[in-house]
Amino acid sequence: MGKTAKIKKLKKKVSKLKAQLVAAKTHTHEVSPLAPARFPDLPVIAGARFSAVAAGVKYQDRLDVMLAELQPGTTVAGVFTRSATRSAPVLDCQAKLGSTSDQGAAILVNAGNSNAFTGAAGDGSVQAITATVAKALNVPENRVYSASTGVIGEPLPHDRITAKIDALKANLSPDAMQDAAQAIRTTDTFPKGAKAEIQVGDQTVNIAGFAKGSGMIAPDMATMLVFIFTDAKIAQADLQAMLSDLNEDSFNAITVDSDTSTSDTLLLAATGASDVEVDQSNTAFRTALNDVMLDLAHQVVRDGEGATKFVEVRVTGAKSNADAKIHALSIANSPLVKTAVAGEDPNWGRVVMAIGKSGAYADRDLLSIKFGDILVAEKGWVSPGYHEEAGADYMQQDELLIDVDLGVGDGTATVWTCDLTHAYIQINADYRS
Repeated sequence: MGKTAKIKKLKKKVSKLKAQLVAAKTHTHEVSPLAPARFPDLPVIAGARFSAVAAGVKYQDRLDVMLAELQPGTTVAGVFTRSATRSAPVLDCQAKLGSTSDQGAAILVNAGNSNAFTGAAGDGSVQAITATVAKALNVPENRVYSASTGVIGEPLPHDRITAKIDALKANLSPDAMQDAAQAIRTTDTFPKGAKAEIQVGDQTVNIAGFAKGSGMIAPDMATMLVFIFTDAKIAQADLQAMLSDLNEDSFNAITVDSDTSTSDTLLLAATGASDVEVDQSNTAFRTALNDVMLDLAHQVVRDGEGATKFVEVRVTGAKSNADAKIHALSIANSPLVKTAVAGEDPNWGRVVMAIGKSGAYADRDLLSIKFGDILVAEKGWVSPGYHEEAGADYMQQDELLIDVDLGVGDGTATVWTCDLTHAYIQINADYRS
């Protein structure tokens, strides 16, 4: 074997060992380098109580089932995956959404098993869980919503969950939202929480929520599991309208790997306990809710499996907003763009490629590309003032902006993504082991 061949072989070995090291760190739940400094101090949401237990659904010696109890009169809205193979819990939630009652409601979530592609057995598991919760909390079964996340295609051992319902009920507390956030994690390296507060007259309205998501993240709503709660009093139709609208530019504007889950669920509950009435025309409430949703959506990207870079893709000057989003997602989902980001390579040619393949209208000679404030390409060619060293220096940052102006209209869109590293491959190759 020649000297050059030996060097190449050694380089491959080194690269493989580095990948294994990164993946091993991730498997030991080393927190993502893009994570917030700490879980926020979430406010108590009057009319909502939470608990979490270790049921051993898949994981051992960790919280993996959470329960939320909601007071009578609570309204619930939701958005869900549109996957053709969506799970039994998703189908059950969709069927129940919009139901109203003067009685209470509940949400139960398990991690480790998604109860997806499990046929009639999956439907039976949902029925067994929701019936047990309904009986324990004395709420109608059609007001018990469930969600499951984890491995696809394996029967859910729901008896492990139903056996813990009494313990969940006994431990319900208004300040246990962080435990609930911990319990719904799968490959997440940190629990995700967000909050907002607004004044309506002389009264305070609180919003708080938590999410899980790290891989199998792409727009087609939802994009993970998300549960948001407010003590505002909101009619179900107004709550649903606000959620569906705000979802498009938050959870439907993030992508980690372009794969849409079978289990994606976002539920928003308004307990009404503050007696402050809000409708969808209330700008302050909409803004606060949007802030919570966007915060949680960004945290999911920051916890992307193996991620080391948080990337904002901003597209302006498209023929329409819809075209702008098509271009933005084409860039954000491109494996070549994402691996260039991971390698800190300012390869703007890959951005050009992603725009060209998107299917939305673009004119090669009108578009411009920036990395942050650095103009790298314009008028169909590299910018005369661009220097590769400046681009390379910029790409070393943890948070990046890819800014594209198509120059053909007024359409705009922004999406968020992360880089694609060796660790992503290792995590998902070993996911079921």
